[in-house]
Amino acid sequence: MTAQTRMAARRKRHTRVRGRVSGTAERPRLNVFRSVRHIYAQVIDDTAGHTLAAASSLDPSIRPSMKELTKVEEARRVGELVGQRARERGVTQVVFDRGGWLYHGRVKSLAEGARGAGLEF
Repeated sequence: MTAQTRMAARRKRHTRVRGRVSGTAERPRLNVFRSVRHIYAQVIDDTAGHTLAAASSLDPSIRPSMKELTKVEEARRVGELVGQRARERGVTQVVFDRGGWLYHGRVKSLAEGARGAGLEF
């Protein structure tokens, strides 16, 4: 399977998931994007079109501590940070949007980190 076909398949899965998953003010969407080197997470209220909280492996508050960590451990830290920021904004429950990625590895680790920070999904 070529890279173009893999990316097209992921986009197709993501479109299918987004048809069912939508964030509201009471229960926003926790979106995950994974690149080759980094991972990004956002808590989004789709009805208002606003990002309530965001974190990534490039975030200056956690970047210095990421030097010796694996990508899975980095994802857990990003999940904890986005969970903490969401809780500060008063968000306790979210809908998880894996972005078409399979739920294992870095995506699963980010979700577990967010759960550990107090988010429910």
